[in-house]
Amino acid sequence: MANAKKILVVDDDPDIVEQVSMILKQDGHEVHAAETQAEAEEILLSIKPDLAILDLMMEEKDTGFVLCHRIKKLYPDTPVMMVTAVKAATGLSFAADSAVQQSWLKADLLLDKPIRAERLRNDVNRLLNRAAK
Repeated sequence: MANAKKILVVDDDPDIVEQVSMILKQDGHEVHAAETQAEAEEILLSIKPDLAILDLMMEEKDTGFVLCHRIKKLYPDTPVMMVTAVKAATGLSFAADSAVQQSWLKADLLLDKPIRAERLRNDVNRLLNRAAK
């Protein structure tokens, strides 16, 4: 597909990776999937994603933050969507709504799991359109 976007999906839950990848592929995107930070960093050496979708807590509680910072350092214009179950697990809530929050979080959007397919599609399209401007 001529307008296919490269999307990096990183989550330590293979079922989440499969579900998100399937939705994105149905929409014509080129999906690059990883289940660890190391796998994701290897992919980032070979492609520049148009969008990254990251789990927050993987091998370590802050793996998603670390990976997000690395993506933004390599590719500052690549939007990053972080999805997490941290609120359900800890009661803590994060947001990427203000400039101050984005300055330390680096993610362009933070969503709580589970994410419905319609919401995922809408947010992916919104971030991709915003990045294209």
